[in-house]
Amino acid sequence: MLDTASFVDVKSVEKTYFTPSGVVHALGPISFSFDRGQTVGIVGPSGCGKSTMLKVLAGLEDRTRGEITVQSRNVNGPLDDVGVVFQKDLLLDWRTVLENVLLPAELRGRVDEKIRTRARNLLEELGVSGFENNQPWELSGGMRQRVSIARALLLKPSMLFLDEPFSALDALTRDKMNVIVQRLQMHEEVTTFFITHSIAEAVFLSDRVIVMSDRPGRIIDDIEVGIPKPRTLSVREEPEFIDITRRIRIHFEKAGVL
Repeated sequence: MLDTASFVDVKSVEKTYFTPSGVVHALGPISFSFDRGQTVGIVGPSGCGKSTMLKVLAGLEDRTRGEITVQSRNVNGPLDDVGVVFQKDLLLDWRTVLENVLLPAELRGRVDEKIRTRARNLLEELGVSGFENNQPWELSGGMRQRVSIARALLLKPSMLFLDEPFSALDALTRDKMNVIVQRLQMHEEVTTFFITHSIAEAVFLSDRVIVMSDRPGRIIDDIEVGIPKPRTLSVREEPEFIDITRRIRIHFEKAGVL
């Protein structure tokens, strides 16, 4: 049974950039919290601060104002117990697939047979078994992203951050990745923070969907997705799914985004 105590708290967080051309108020103020084991999807217009929110939450960028706590600890720098997957897979083409997955353990001096077995098991779960000795440049875009997800999960992080990881994939591959990631997220019981431009993708993968306004990004809706998991792609035809996607789309239509 997962601990459902509050896991992440974000209070009145803002991010402002000071550039040569002027001040850019990119984010906030925003406040929200979510529980251990949840998948939280973030949708919003381009440039609304979604990726900034992720980087601030992960401690990869400093916030200008506000407080962030993870497991009751203040976030004042990069979190060391998270896995991050970006839109670009960032694999090292001179290393094999298995060597790429093992990189986080190698950097911490933790490569042993147990870690190697976990790396192979993750690749198998993600459908990349048999390609351990291939170079990343030999793989399709979807397979490269699977490898990057395996790498992010190798050390069993408490949180997984996904920043539009499927945006460059074709529709069929993207659907397949949605199903794979949902299954893996449930198996790993990892708290997941997921950014996407796809409303349907956010609803399919998430327990909650946070809807953001245009810049400076603020939260304009926070929607519980009560559809039981695991979900199949056919769930997108069900009334509850359609109602949630319509609710989100209306926000963007009112803002003139759609």
